[in-house]
Amino acid sequence: MTFNPLVVFFAAIFTNNMIFSNFLGMCSFIAVSSDIKTSIGLGQAVTFVLAITSPINYLLYYYVLVPFGLEYLRYIVFIVSIAAFVQLVEMIVERSFPSLYHSLGIFLPLITVNCAILGVSLFMTIRNYNLVTSTLYGLGSGLGWMLAIVALAGIKKRMKMDAVPEGLQGPGITLIITGIMALAFIGFSGIVQIS
Repeated sequence: MTFNPLVVFFAAIFTNNMIFSNFLGMCSFIAVSSDIKTSIGLGQAVTFVLAITSPINYLLYYYVLVPFGLEYLRYIVFIVSIAAFVQLVEMIVERSFPSLYHSLGIFLPLITVNCAILGVSLFMTIRNYNLVTSTLYGLGSGLGWMLAIVALAGIKKRMKMDAVPEGLQGPGITLIITGIMALAFIGFSGIVQIS
């Protein structure tokens, strides 16, 4: 079955959002979403990593692993390629944007083990996307992840002025907000959906 690459791109942002439909990448999503500027920086880094590692992993899978019957190694190969690329991104951010590097702290190197990034590479192989569709799926997934974390940061900033019950402060209210946002994004599912 072939998918229109633009449909896959927009579905990855809205209806198949990594956070709201798959709940992948939640650790950094919850921890870094307290500041809008930091959320935008991490969202851009995740988007960049996804947009580049998706085609790299596609090529590794279909031109190295499949011809030699080594498909069972895809987890290891995907993680190694993601880790190598994240190291490159980390060095660039540290040298070019030191304030962003320090505000992201440990979460920038942890992009390597962000399950949303690995999930994109696995979903593209499971769904048999071609190279263009895989690249657009990676880019759309990154943009959807960034949209989610920036929206949550904006909501949390606005809520600082409101009285949140003591038992719900912190991760509790963050998970409630995320659930409500996920319900709102379900409204897009009638427009575009891929399986």
